[in-house]
Amino acid sequence: MSTPPQPPPQYTKYRAAPRFLRRGPRPGESLLDELRRAPQPGGRDGGPGVAPGPDGSLAPPPPGRRRLRWWPRRPLRRGLSVGRVVKWVVLAVIAWLGLSLVLFLISAQLQQGDLSGKVALGGAGFPLTSPNTVLVLGSDTRPKGSKEPGAETSGTGRSDSIMLMRVGGGKNARLSIPRDTVVDIPGHGRNKINAAYAIGGPALAVETIQQYLGIKVNHLIEVNFENFPQLIDAMGGIDYEGGCVVSRINGGFKNGGYTLRLKKGRTHIDGKQALALARTRHNDCNKRESDLTRARRQQKILSAMKSRLVSPWAFPRLPWIAWNAPKALKSDMSGPTLLGLFGALASGGSPPTRILKPDPQQPFEQAPGGGAGLHVSDAEKQREVRRLLKG
Repeated sequence: MSTPPQPPPQYTKYRAAPRFLRRGPRPGESLLDELRRAPQPGGRDGGPGVAPGPDGSLAPPPPGRRRLRWWPRRPLRRGLSVGRVVKWVVLAVIAWLGLSLVLFLISAQLQQGDLSGKVALGGAGFPLTSPNTVLVLGSDTRPKGSKEPGAETSGTGRSDSIMLMRVGGGKNARLSIPRDTVVDIPGHGRNKINAAYAIGGPALAVETIQQYLGIKVNHLIEVNFENFPQLIDAMGGIDYEGGCVVSRINGGFKNGGYTLRLKKGRTHIDGKQALALARTRHNDCNKRESDLTRARRQQKILSAMKSRLVSPWAFPRLPWIAWNAPKALKSDMSGPTLLGLFGALASGGSPPTRILKPDPQQPFEQAPGGGAGLHVSDAEKQREVRRLLKG
């Protein structure tokens, strides 16, 4: 007897709902059934899930060390993740800083001047952690080819800028000395202080200032005005804020020099403008300005450079800044010591502008060779030296 044919099996078709619509068990479904539908380990959606045991009980997750992540591991594209991108960014930043450091040390070693044998310097610790007194000098020697009447194009020239900085170990102070201040130059009698550099170079300039103020100079920096504009341009320029300035450096454009024109207020200036501003002594916008005004401008330029250096805009330019910074100066300091000085300047804030002022009772004094120099009282010197050392 033949078996009657069996009907085909019946299948129930289910359609998966989107995950954000799965909220609670389905109608007629128990909580255990809902848990059975939870994503299982190694499944397509990668969820941990809860696996029910053979008797229907809920089995605990497999033992093991759970990894904690500080960022989601979401794939951005094939082979990439947020964590991997962050790692490469951090490595790139470290490499960029390392490249800048190497360039700075190499450039500083190439530019280091042989001043230690000529000038009695030193006597202080590392500039970043110990207070140091640094003398900054800038010569008034003009570039060759200048048509400015009376301009010196060879030799050391006179010190156009004289500034003392007290930095390191929590100290940060500046003191500018007007170039026309009359002092006693050792072995050469009484004269303007900028003549010491012309007579005996940096050694006599340091000796004169140490004797005049009664302090110890630990390090010396001579500003190289030919390379100074390159440093400012490597920074992308600086923001200077001040009054109107119209000056003609090295005789102005008509004599092969440079003519500077700045409006009152905040201005973004490049390297040539910054150099001309630092050298401006006679301002057609204000005929009453003096060498004291120029000293204030020089300190403001230094503060503007520091602000630019610690801004986010400096980071992409860091290797160029690191290479050009030592080239803009000549110093007795080695690369690591100079790096410590820059670190102390960058982390020490912006000190107030201090200038050695002439005596109100007797502001002028006859200088040798004719002309009037500035007379500074002993009380003024002692007061400003205390402020400088105090930081």
